[in-house]
Parts: sequence; structure tokens; C-alpha cells
Amino acid sequence: MSFYSACNGTTRFSDRWYRIVEMEAAFDELEPELRAQAAGQLRGRGADWEFERRQGVIAEELIAVAAGLRDARPGQSVVIMIGSSSHATHRVVGPVAVSLARHSPVPLVIVP
Repeated sequence: MSFYSACNGTTRFSDRWYRIVEMEAAFDELEPELRAQAAGQLRGRGADWEFERRQGVIAEELIAVAAGLRDARPGQSVVIMIGSSSHATHRVVGPVAVSLARHSPVPLVIVP
């Protein structure tokens, strides 16, 4: 993804672009740690799992992954499990959970 704007005949990268680059760098650093933590917690439990990093609207990306898994593995159960929001205004159910509840093609479990 590139985001730039023209200004006085020159090209300068916007503040938004720099924030995106910084966020991507942070995710690049966190990804191996998250992958290792998940592997450590799930090792020996007989759970079939994958670690996949995606970019986009959270609910839409979760739905796309769930639908893809469901279609690729007929006969197996696919469930989306998420935690509820910790933000004060979303105490009961956050916007991601609401969107998933409305659009998920597979069962959804929301853990408080």
C-alpha cells in the first residue's frame, strides 16, 4: 500500500503513511512472539490451528477466513471465538462482535 499526496509540485508522504509504516513494523516485531505463544499454548492439545496475519476490517477478515476454512474442510466444525471489548462504552459487546453476530457464516462464541 502506498499513500502519498502532491504538494507544490513535489511528493511528500502523509502522516497517515508514517503511522501505517510504524504500525506494520510493530506487527512485524510482534508476529514471531505471538506465533510462539500460540504454539506453546496449543501444543499437545490436538487442536488444528494456523496463525495468519491479515490486514483489513477485523470482522470482514475473520468472516473471510472462517468461510474459507469451512469451504476447504467440509464436515469439520469452524467456529469464530472472540473476547468481548474491554472499552468502557463497549462493555457488553463491541462493534466487531456485533458485526460478526450479524454476518458470520459460522457459529460465533463471544467470551466476556
